Amino acid sequence: MKTRVAVVFGSRSVEHEVSVVTAAQVFSSINKNKYEVIPVYIDKEGKWWSGSKLADLKSFKNLQLKSELGLRQYRLSGIWGEKKLVSVDGWPKKEIIFDIAFLAIHGTFGEDGTIQGMLEMLNIPYTGSGVTASAVGMDKVIQKALFEKEGISVVKYVWFNKSEWENNKKEKIKEVEEKLGYPAFVKPANLGSSVGINVAKNRKELEWAVSVAMEFDRKILVEEGKLGIDEINVSVMGNEKIEVSICEQPIKGNKLLTYEDKYLKGGKIKGMASLSRLVPAPISIKLKEMIQEMALKGFRAVGAGGLARIDFLVDIKEGKVWLNEINTLPGSLSFYLWEKSGYPFSRLIDRLVELGIERWQLRQKIQFSFDSKLLQK
Repeated sequence: MKTRVAVVFGSRSVEHEVSVVTAAQVFSSINKNKYEVIPVYIDKEGKWWSGSKLADLKSFKNLQLKSELGLRQYRLSGIWGEKKLVSVDGWPKKEIIFDIAFLAIHGTFGEDGTIQGMLEMLNIPYTGSGVTASAVGMDKVIQKALFEKEGISVVKYVWFNKSEWENNKKEKIKEVEEKLGYPAFVKPANLGSSVGINVAKNRKELEWAVSVAMEFDRKILVEEGKLGIDEINVSVMGNEKIEVSICEQPIKGNKLLTYEDKYLKGGKIKGMASLSRLVPAPISIKLKEMIQEMALKGFRAVGAGGLARIDFLVDIKEGKVWLNEINTLPGSLSFYLWEKSGYPFSRLIDRLVELGIERWQLRQKIQFSFDSKLLQK
């Protein structure tokens, strides 16, 4: 009997379209002799839809024609232990049974621990990291603080909330200038895909960059702008037994790796696979091993599971490495790194399903209740 895999994608996120592309890549590579594939699309309003046409990327050009595409709206049954979607519109009512949720959502309401928490409350298996690791991986400030605590090198940084900036702008500017100087990278703390990120080379640009970042988040991260360094990325996979992929070096169109660099290179929609890159990265064995060791340490530090991509800033000449951030649900699932590491995409999907089921089985052995007589007193 085939394993029924509900591929969940979309959601209320600025990375919505990136998620759609990742899901399309999964649909084209998943072993259909092994799995019954169920597309589950969450639109930008948070409504859940399913229908076979959602597996075709071309359908998203006319997605407003949901009835013509044969789509129906669904919700989770809401009953503990039921892996079931129930239709909320049309007649007759329809139910879709699945075995595991394959998460292909990037950014808010999907990569940040929210959907993971809902699935765990319902005791439904899913792929990827758990609630805590997903939440930590989404917040660039919290993960940096955690990495520092674990002795992992990160670049100097300053962070503040929108209210702190509005009430004490001069003090925050002074803190940035004294601690970091210019250039500085200004980022929303809880976004990915380089959305809302800008380089500030002076005070005027800093104020502008902060105003842009605040359109996407109330929490802002400002990082020291290291000059003459490269970005090196690596992927890590596993639960308790962890593997690390080959390293890559993205080729940047500008000093900052942009959304266009990541997703729109070559004029074709390929998600993170569109990015121009050197694989393997042209670095020494010593530097490669240092990066891979730090990646494993960072993966463990946040308690990640399934798969993650970890990005580093590297001074190749000086041999210095800083962990930049962890992505617990990376674009295209970093399949391009694992293909070069001996995992064809179809096998990578198999492994993520296996890890998701393994993690769910381990949770079944945990005691979540305690027989107390407190309420009988």
